[in-house]
Amino acid sequence: MYRQVLVLAVFAAIQCGFPASCARNLNYRPIIGILAQENLEDDPHAQGSSYIAASYVKHLESAGARVVPIRINRTEEEYEKLFNAINGLLLPGGNVDIEKSQFTRVSKIFYELAIKANDVSDYFPIWGTCQGFQQLTVLTSNKNLLTLTDTKAVTLPLTFSPGAQNSRLFKKFPKDVLQSLAEENITSNFHSWSLSMQNYSGNAKLKRFYRVLTTNTDGKKEFISTMEASRYPFYAVQWHPEKSPFEWIDKPGMVHTLSAIKATFYTAHFFVSEAMKNHHRFSSQSEEEKALIYNYQPVFNGLDSIFLQNYYFD
Repeated sequence: MYRQVLVLAVFAAIQCGFPASCARNLNYRPIIGILAQENLEDDPHAQGSSYIAASYVKHLESAGARVVPIRINRTEEEYEKLFNAINGLLLPGGNVDIEKSQFTRVSKIFYELAIKANDVSDYFPIWGTCQGFQQLTVLTSNKNLLTLTDTKAVTLPLTFSPGAQNSRLFKKFPKDVLQSLAEENITSNFHSWSLSMQNYSGNAKLKRFYRVLTTNTDGKKEFISTMEASRYPFYAVQWHPEKSPFEWIDKPGMVHTLSAIKATFYTAHFFVSEAMKNHHRFSSQSEEEKALIYNYQPVFNGLDSIFLQNYYFD
């Protein structure tokens, strides 16, 4: 199965010139996997053993993708089969142990499959948000290099690194969106741990692998807020683009301005456009239908919940 998918991916890349970017070879029916994680201990609505916040699903759907939930506690064989059927992976925010959890175990499996695939011209993108950002740093460095920062429930502007506006991630953002990101407090931060510039600069693996696009500071420590891999279509943000249009808890750190929502759309649009360069597919329509998120019903957790709706899984 993997060999068949690989042949199709390589053919598409050759036809278009890798990376596959010309419109005639794009996959206009992208399906992106979102990785579930262990339920929060204090979630009174929790069902089963794991969840996905619905805001991540809506975020991708708003830009033209469909979503498949990737459930934890499955076999490596099941994950490899699913990898060969989806067109990208989103690692969401949350609150699990990024060294010992099932979320970490499955992230590692997909990360290694994506490295191998991209190394043979099978373009497979990964996006990490908040915890997903942090997970990617651990997977790449084989260390937990995070440090405590005072960044829980705050909105911040982004400090762009030199040349970052010409990066893969940002180069097609409209100028007004880039200006808003740089000047307005429109990125929602809900993290206590960050990758400091000091720790990044001191780790050769991270420096080789990732390019720093934006930074922020809590007043004492400078930390990385956006990065992309140099050789791979891997992207990570420490902030939460999905919250502005889709989460409605009334607390500090939330922002619903027009410029914040516009920035949200362009992050989703970018990642979905990356997934369109991948040509994995399910073996049949019935297999695809069984895998899609539409088979599950989100649970409304209330307006005072950090996640307005969650999907829960056994």
